Amino acid sequence: MKHLFPKTIFVLSFFLLVGCKKNEAPEIVKTEIPQNSIEFASGLSIVKHEGYSVVTVIEPWPNANAKFTYILKEKEAKVPDSLQKYTTIKVPLESVVVTSTTNIPFLEMLDVEDKLVGFPHTDYVSSEKTRVLIDKGSVKNVGQNEKLNIEQLIELSPDLIITFGVDNNNPMLDNLKKSGLNVFIQADWMEQSPLGKAEWIKLYGALFGKEDKAKELFDKIVESYNQAKKLVADQPATSTVLYGSMYEDVWYVAKGNSWVAQFMNDAHANYLWADLKGSGSEGLSFEKVLDKAKTANFWIASGSFKTLDEFGKSNPHYTQFDAFTSKNVYTFEAKFGATGGTVYYELAPSRPDLVLKDYIKIFHPDLLPSYEFTFASKLN
Repeated sequence: MKHLFPKTIFVLSFFLLVGCKKNEAPEIVKTEIPQNSIEFASGLSIVKHEGYSVVTVIEPWPNANAKFTYILKEKEAKVPDSLQKYTTIKVPLESVVVTSTTNIPFLEMLDVEDKLVGFPHTDYVSSEKTRVLIDKGSVKNVGQNEKLNIEQLIELSPDLIITFGVDNNNPMLDNLKKSGLNVFIQADWMEQSPLGKAEWIKLYGALFGKEDKAKELFDKIVESYNQAKKLVADQPATSTVLYGSMYEDVWYVAKGNSWVAQFMNDAHANYLWADLKGSGSEGLSFEKVLDKAKTANFWIASGSFKTLDEFGKSNPHYTQFDAFTSKNVYTFEAKFGATGGTVYYELAPSRPDLVLKDYIKIFHPDLLPSYEFTFASKLN
């Protein structure tokens, strides 16, 4: 009996312990499902995983027959076998070649412009910061977009060449890949949403290991853009607007879903072709434009004209528009860098908040009395 008592205690204790374990709630392990970090851009997806990111360029050019997926792999990271078929890029990058001036501001905003080693037709770059690098030879001229100097690119041996295509026939892209160069095909130029274009800074954040900074910068741009929209929220869209200029015998107007038209809509202006479906532009005859826009209050002209007189001499028919005779003609293309690069083409896609403020200053000047134009110029 003396021997049975300890055994009984042990057995009872064992079953009590097991019973308690059964009654305890099972521990739930929460796993986060990686999400696409892109909110506004329709042509880009970035999904962050442990040690790598999956980046997809959804529509690289109009009517593209394929999309492009890239794996941005950090050092020592393990990438699943199912993703091995995609192009792998080691990040963060230490050197890069970009081929569009719209990429330059993203590099500068992230403080990685010193990683730029090549650019085609460097005269197009307007930024003073990057021009210093070009002038001292840190950034090489690598030809032109249609005819990049492949031998020079091989010699430079950048970690990545960020370029773009315009259609399904891209022999230059094929030649770059055949030469063993790492190529990334980006498509920020395809975005029609003002904030969608600017959100491509997140791609450069992922490429250079600066995701947090890219998000912080973009969030500030979104906040600034939305604050500008609030300024005009209660303002009627009474200003009628003519857009564009004659090119040879055709007048190209921006369609209603285009990047330009969305700015005018957000600035609460009555753009006369806002109901023209689609993005991009539509070619019209001078007569059709005059018939619809003769009495327009404002004219946003294309071209780098400095004065109203210079603009009028480019086409004597322009004097038939009321906006011309009332001297309400503006252009966004008259400000240049030291070697002729257009500031608007380079910087505007990455700073839509400043573009919107320029439009608000034109159509509702009383709302921004102390604001000075960033891109726009009035032709006097």
